[in-house]
Amino acid sequence: MKTEFYIVKEIAPLSTTSTVKEAQQLFNQLTYTHFPVVKNSIYLGCVSETDIRCFEVDKSLDFYQYALEGFYTREDANWLDILELFAQNDSNIMPVLDQNNAFLGFYELNDIMSMFNETPFLSEPGNILVVEKGTKDYSFSEVAQIIESNNAKILGLFISSFTDDRVQVTVKINDTDLNNIVQTFRRYSYEIVSKHSEDSFLENLKERSKYLEKYLNI
Repeated sequence: MKTEFYIVKEIAPLSTTSTVKEAQQLFNQLTYTHFPVVKNSIYLGCVSETDIRCFEVDKSLDFYQYALEGFYTREDANWLDILELFAQNDSNIMPVLDQNNAFLGFYELNDIMSMFNETPFLSEPGNILVVEKGTKDYSFSEVAQIIESNNAKILGLFISSFTDDRVQVTVKINDTDLNNIVQTFRRYSYEIVSKHSEDSFLENLKERSKYLEKYLNI
């Protein structure tokens, strides 16, 4: 996916000669959590909306360079790496620099998220399955083998939870009968975290539980 097509270049960055009042007015007009600041066209960092509300309005941003946050990405960065930077810096914009560190513009979080929405994991119809196993015992290759041995196709998978002892893997599978896949995972000692109406194992447990309850009440 070509992320460079999403670089916003129409909105000029703030300068160190800009006043705090000018920056506050900019944040009033826009919905950004941060905004880039440059000095002589060199990117210095981003000022946050939270900080700008606390500064003295008559001073320039040059006085507050110490408060700038220096996060950025490159124009050729992978969209997943960019998305990770958004999360790490709790921002909804991400400045973009070229290989010579020249400021090119910035990405908006919504645009990068839209790229995720276009992936088969979200755009294609299918079933979500969440499985769990010991951290030392699971493997992606085993998860894939279990699914594909049941004639299903993987649309995406990722680690959705990780601790010292347990790991959860979330998988999206093309529309298919999940029951055989779920039972195969259980034979390989995976716990099924997600709930599925096709799960005959749970249905059998429910029926046996009802039978036992009825028997005990006789």
